[in-house]
Amino acid sequence: MGRGVTAREMDLQEAATQLPESDLDVPREAWIKRVLPRTMFGRSLLIVVMPLILLQAIAAWVFYDRHWTAVSWRLSTGVVGDIGLLIEAMQLAVSPSETSRLLERAGAQTDLGLTIGRDEVLPPATPATGRLIEDQLNQAMQGHVNLPYRIDLLDDGGVEIKVQLAQGVLTVDVPRNRLYSSTTYIFVMWMVGSSLVLLAVATVFLRNQVKSLRRLAEAADSFGKGRSVPIFKVEGAVEVRRAAIAFMTMRDRLQRQIRQRTQMLAGVSHDLRTPLTRIRLALELLGNDSAVEELKSDVAEMEHMVHGYLDFVRGEGSEASVETDIALLLEDIAGDVRREGTPLTVTAPPEYVMPVRPNALRRCLDNLISNARRHGTRIWLSGIVVADGIDILVDDDGPGISPADRGRVFRAFVRLDSSRNPSTGGVGLGLTIARDVARSHGGDVRLEDSPQGGLRARVHLPK
Repeated sequence: MGRGVTAREMDLQEAATQLPESDLDVPREAWIKRVLPRTMFGRSLLIVVMPLILLQAIAAWVFYDRHWTAVSWRLSTGVVGDIGLLIEAMQLAVSPSETSRLLERAGAQTDLGLTIGRDEVLPPATPATGRLIEDQLNQAMQGHVNLPYRIDLLDDGGVEIKVQLAQGVLTVDVPRNRLYSSTTYIFVMWMVGSSLVLLAVATVFLRNQVKSLRRLAEAADSFGKGRSVPIFKVEGAVEVRRAAIAFMTMRDRLQRQIRQRTQMLAGVSHDLRTPLTRIRLALELLGNDSAVEELKSDVAEMEHMVHGYLDFVRGEGSEASVETDIALLLEDIAGDVRREGTPLTVTAPPEYVMPVRPNALRRCLDNLISNARRHGTRIWLSGIVVADGIDILVDDDGPGISPADRGRVFRAFVRLDSSRNPSTGGVGLGLTIARDVARSHGGDVRLEDSPQGGLRARVHLPK
């Protein structure tokens, strides 16, 4: 199981468990960590999506800043070139009828709406809107048509251009398809469509990879809570498979070590009880001398210590977890305590079923109740359902334990009673066994001030 833990390290661990979260020096998370996803699936998907978005953004910037601007300029100069060529041809027309036929043929060939208002005057120009197509048309008109003009943007996306001629005002209705390229929408649709396809493919593959990690995490959590972990299929990436195989190997080693430890101490129990029994019989034959009475007290203390240590080891036994109604278990424990003559008030929660090792949990609560019975006159046993499991509270009206000693009493063979008399307080393993059982279920035991005036032992069992 690794190297031993020194007394100094145990003191530091116990002190850390007693500190509230507000007293721990935990740095605040940066705002970017609060914004980013916390799950591996979300972060992996972000790693895939962010380069894709960046690539699409760069491609869009290059397209709109280079390609689309160049294409729009060519389309604008083409429209202005047609207008300039038409104006030169109109100067060669000798009659209004010939001008009308010219405008009709030019409109059919160039897809422009051409009309002329004779003797009209060009209205004042409107303020520029700053749109790209308007700026390009202005530059093209100034370079190719050296006449007064006015440009108006229409609601349908087209443009109306008015040019002042000697005969009147030439009105040119330019449709949208002469100024805008359809490749813009094709590019946007291709960009969005390809991104969605790649996102869907990445989601499917990442979900399969994360599923293996999630299964491994659930197995590790169940094993940490003392529940049976069946052999699961090893799949996923090479690193994930190696982690799953390492976990199952570690599980087998821990279970084998626990079995060996239990078997070894069972043998020690048998080996110690036999000579202790012989010593006790021999002492009974020696009479009632004062020295004999002291030896009998020592033998009784040794037997009590052996039984206490075996109870401590039995908490790490191979009892399987079963679905247990915590409310019924508390009622059963309360009935046993009342039959022994101890006043006890029980407040059981509604039906709350969870997988636990019932005998081990009963031993945990029996030790806490025995400790409360030893120091108080009344006991209160209650269960409170919390967000992540259930809290079982054991309250008494005794003198309690000072906050400075609450971490120390959980260490094995530590007693606050300096007399070391087993009849007044056991051998110092009751609270150790209780915390060991709770932690084998993935929970813990904490000591607090009781509203009844004494000590409160809070047993937390996670789901």
